[in-house]
Amino acid sequence: MVSLVCTLRSHQDDVNCCAFSGALLATCSADKSICVYSARDFSELPFSPLSGHGYGVHYCCFSACGQYLASCSTDATTVVWSMDTGEIEAVLEHPGRSPVRVCAFSPDSSFLVSGGSDGTIALWDFTSRTLLRTGAVTDTSIVACSFTPCAQLFITGSTYGDLRLWDLNMNHLHAEKNAHDLGVSCCQFAPQIMKGTDGCVQFRLASCGQDSLVKIWIVSLLSAAGIKMQLAHTLTGQSAPILSCAYSADGQMLVSGSVDKTVTVYQANEGVLLYTLNQHDRYVTACAFSPTAPLIATGSMDKTVNIWMLEDGSGAQGGFLSFENLFKLKSSGHSRLMVSEWSEEDVLAWLREEGLEAVIDMFKSNNIDGEELLSLTKETLSSELHIESLGLRCKVMKKIEELKMAPVSNGTPDEYLCPITREIMKDPVIAADGYSYEREAIESWINTKSRTSPMTNLPLQTTLLTPNRTLKMAILRWTTCQ
Repeated sequence: MVSLVCTLRSHQDDVNCCAFSGALLATCSADKSICVYSARDFSELPFSPLSGHGYGVHYCCFSACGQYLASCSTDATTVVWSMDTGEIEAVLEHPGRSPVRVCAFSPDSSFLVSGGSDGTIALWDFTSRTLLRTGAVTDTSIVACSFTPCAQLFITGSTYGDLRLWDLNMNHLHAEKNAHDLGVSCCQFAPQIMKGTDGCVQFRLASCGQDSLVKIWIVSLLSAAGIKMQLAHTLTGQSAPILSCAYSADGQMLVSGSVDKTVTVYQANEGVLLYTLNQHDRYVTACAFSPTAPLIATGSMDKTVNIWMLEDGSGAQGGFLSFENLFKLKSSGHSRLMVSEWSEEDVLAWLREEGLEAVIDMFKSNNIDGEELLSLTKETLSSELHIESLGLRCKVMKKIEELKMAPVSNGTPDEYLCPITREIMKDPVIAADGYSYEREAIESWINTKSRTSPMTNLPLQTTLLTPNRTLKMAILRWTTCQ
């Protein structure tokens, strides 16, 4: 089941793009602005809206660690913003001063690619903010681009209808001509790396276009024969041109927005239509999944952004935290604290919110504060708090374990913590599930556990680990400032 959580009405013109990081939501508009919200309660940040473009903003995207936001505009620039301060970090002028229609970070944020209305493509070294190489597709506009999860290749989509694969030297590796009649509007690789039956590396790619279709492709890297791109599914759930599509963080779901004003949600592997959402009054131009919660953002020419929740029972949550765990803490006000800093009153308020009124008297009589809450076990619940019901003890422990995993703020950005150890990462790497982990922790996990993702419990298609250098530098900068 999918339900509407809230509607954001900050923009004064068409919403062109939505993008999530772990902690934030960004939206950009033809009104020349970018709005930035907390992904916890969708309150607008103090420095929002961001104003720096001279014309409408076509696209925006976050760096891997969420520290930076890139936005591109008809004013022929891609602007890099600090998400700590909202200030401009760099202005990248597109070659030839062409309007910039799209931009995308590589998964490790080492590179940024931008595509222009004149068919030019610019590859930037993001660390130095310098132009590395340029390329071009003649007689068309570049309106879509996405990096492979290994960060070594990227694909572009054009208004001519072609999908073209490039390497970092701007060598043109493959062209899928007429992928979409009348033009491609969006494309995105799934975050996971797969392995073919013959051992070759594979990626899943979703694309959509003016032909009213969403297509799912398998892109194979063949050692001898080069690149093979094979159509796996054609999705026909919408009746008009499709303007945006996006994968969930676990690659299991796909969302798309259309000129017919609908949003569709698919099971991505089999291409099965799960939901059709009708809430926008005009064309749906943008859609994005949250990487850390079962949420979808959709933007429209009706100037609004809708936030949707995928609820329990949909099979969509994977390894995500539940919506209730993300938002219940906010309502009581104690989300600003580490759990270990909670007072006895905070603990009692949490028990009420979680439906654990039956144990409130036991917790109150034993003066349980946040630190003691985290140290409780099934044994101490029985021997010290005298909770006799085994079922009730299990329920309490389940809620405590969920609480330990919830991304409440202790001053350390959650994306700097390894999901396995919950400690600040020293050598972060990106695994095949698209998440970043401490190298030693994920290597130990792979060696000692079944080859499944710690976050989604789904099989890891490969054990290849990609260094997340940008996240490592961000962590170093943050730790030196503490």
